Amino acid sequence: MDIRLIALDLDGTLLDNEKKLSAGNLAALTYCIQHGIEIVPATGRPASGIPDFVRNIPGVRYGILTNGARVEDLVNGTVISEQLIDWKLAYEILSLLSHYPVAYDPYIGGRGKMEPRFRNHLEQYGLPPVMQQLVLCTRDEVEDELKYVSEKKGYIEKINIFTADPQLRMELWTLLKKYSELIVTSSLDYNLEINAVSATKGEGLASLASHLGLGLNETMAFGDGSNDFSMIKTAGIGVAMANAMDILKEQADYITLSNDNDGVAAAIWHFLKSSV
Repeated sequence: MDIRLIALDLDGTLLDNEKKLSAGNLAALTYCIQHGIEIVPATGRPASGIPDFVRNIPGVRYGILTNGARVEDLVNGTVISEQLIDWKLAYEILSLLSHYPVAYDPYIGGRGKMEPRFRNHLEQYGLPPVMQQLVLCTRDEVEDELKYVSEKKGYIEKINIFTADPQLRMELWTLLKKYSELIVTSSLDYNLEINAVSATKGEGLASLASHLGLGLNETMAFGDGSNDFSMIKTAGIGVAMANAMDILKEQADYITLSNDNDGVAAAIWHFLKSSV
């Protein structure tokens, strides 16, 4: 089986629950790179949110970022493709969210923009300590998100929502799905992610494969959340983690071990070691 590109979700997939990269997974990725396979982080995070211990693996060059809103050459910063939300629509969504007890932030220029009332009280919105640290590292503080968006009048990569209330989360998910220009997904039990309808990890994977002159049958993808669904469907081999959502497992070609048990490495050895 001739796999030349492997796209990997980070949270809940490549990284364990402590947001670390295991020695077993690193060894599998290194093996692939040594055999000419592109290893591509495919994440809801912006480029600045990819941990250095992933980004600095020799041979990691490309990233599918903010759920496919941007595909980028991480070495020189070249943007391969972008699928963004118009600022007026983003302003409308942020205005809507302001009436609910949730934290929210737009991603602009590869960074989240978050008000102090959210940024300083992340624990109230269901984020565990390890995720609080990630948010603090990837968000810039702005006094008023609506004002910031209206003044910049630029395109928005993604809007993220955090809430500890599962019922409210589902209510908002249903409400936001009425916007045909948008797609709503989730990567965590306490978040929602809003992108332009054309911004998916699957579209990002297809764009990057085309850029590299690869067929989709030469790609493999790993994931665990609903924002990984399109990528698992698009890839030549779609792999769901044991800890993945049921809808992802139903779509996947293969179900591997959990993210806390080197599931990425297990699937790589299963499919690739005998053929590269």
